[in-house]
This record gives sequence, structure tokens and C-alpha cells, in this order.
Amino acid sequence: MRDPHSMPSVLTAAPDGRTRPSPLPACPVCVEVPERISWRQRPGEPVVLVFEPCGHRHTSPAPPVLAVTPPPPFTR
Repeated sequence: MRDPHSMPSVLTAAPDGRTRPSPLPACPVCVEVPERISWRQRPGEPVVLVFEPCGHRHTSPAPPVLAVTPPPPFTR
């Protein structure tokens, strides 16, 4: 029986390294993976995300809602 998870015999490099996984979401304007995302917010206003190094900005449609949940019950 063949191994369904076998590796291909020829490995190739990813083009331009763009398929590298990133913990950051891509910029919604230029679809590039940013090096850093900074955010700004004033009370009661939407959050503004700034993608660096491209400098594009993205504003949330509404102010975030803070939801606090109690910790899970202690069990032994």
C-alpha cells in the first residue's frame, strides 16, 4: 500500500518567498504581508490600523465592544 503522505521527489523553492506564513494579516490595499501593524484608537471611535512599511491605513467599521468573560471554574 502506498503512503498517502509521501514527499514529492523534487522540491522547489517558493517564488519570492511570498508564501511564507506570517502571523500578521495582509494589507487590504496592496495585499502584501506587512513587517509591522500599529494601531490607534480614541475612546468610542473605531480602531485605525497602520500597515508598515507600505503605510496604508484600515479603519474598523465600528468601535470594538469589550467583552469580559469569567474564568473557568477551578477543578482538581
